[in-house]
Amino acid sequence: MGAPTVYDVAERARVSIATVSRVYRNPDTVREQTRERVLAVARELGYVPSGNARGLASRSTGVLGLCFPDHGDPEVEDGDDDATDPERMLYADEITRGMERAARRHGYALLIAASLAGGPESLVAKVAGRVDGFAVLARTVPTEDLEIISRRLPVVMIAGPREIDHLDHIEVANADGEFTMTTHLIADHGLRRLAFLGGTADSPDAEARFLGYRRACAAAGLPVPDEPDARGDFTQSDGRAAVDRLLDRVGRPPEALVCANDQMALGALRSLERRGIRVPEDVAVVGFDGIPLGRVVRPSLTTVTQPMRKLGETAVDLLVERLGEPNREPRSVLLPVLQTRRHSCGCS
Repeated sequence: MGAPTVYDVAERARVSIATVSRVYRNPDTVREQTRERVLAVARELGYVPSGNARGLASRSTGVLGLCFPDHGDPEVEDGDDDATDPERMLYADEITRGMERAARRHGYALLIAASLAGGPESLVAKVAGRVDGFAVLARTVPTEDLEIISRRLPVVMIAGPREIDHLDHIEVANADGEFTMTTHLIADHGLRRLAFLGGTADSPDAEARFLGYRRACAAAGLPVPDEPDARGDFTQSDGRAAVDRLLDRVGRPPEALVCANDQMALGALRSLERRGIRVPEDVAVVGFDGIPLGRVVRPSLTTVTQPMRKLGETAVDLLVERLGEPNREPRSVLLPVLQTRRHSCGCS
């Protein structure tokens, strides 16, 4: 039996071929009820829309794709400095740089889909028909859509837990890294009143880091929280706002703020500075990621450095391997992290 076609979807969903096309190309022009019915049928049949079907079938596009949610940081992008400055590169920028480098080495170009404005189905439709394989950051595309796409071309998942057993997967040692950093604050600096600034509840990486924090608290005999003391959406502005909410609620600041990523940690530094709270004399602050901006802020940011470019490079290597060996066993790669101790925790 051949791959399902637009004709099959149209017949099963009781719509015209033009309607199926509009669902993927201009979803806002189709009534929601009709759009959902078409997408449900497409998922059931395993249909993948493609404007380049011949290229998809022959794996001859010479392009690899990267899909990630657009978590741009306004405080970086809208500043007076050039947002393309290497010191202002953020997490997704570093992964992209790694993928670009590895793709070039393997003779591929890179297609980036960095916005979910059109919805996950629209994102998949735009990328799947134009690439030989693609990497997806965790929780960017619904699992059921990834299942469909992975029947037709290689997919590698970046970050988060392994959602689909038969897909290649890469992650970093989030929990272990946060455990080690939190233990450093407790054991080496003697800090006992800690607070955790978490990411959004649907972020698997942020939740893994919170797990490592909880493990360190338990090992040191400190209270183990069920939830982060405050949450943010990974940007500096939301990190600053989350710290403001925390301090307004508890009054007395903690001895240390453990932040789920560097951007929120940088926002925390601003919030504390505005309130006249000294870092690290009054409050230690640590982050996670190792973005270049952490080196140049004052005080310089102590962080757990993950190999962001290596994530991108490994994703390309796995895709190229899969293209050469379609039937090989799926691989799961765990990359190590490092502590980078700077002034914001009290280290010199």
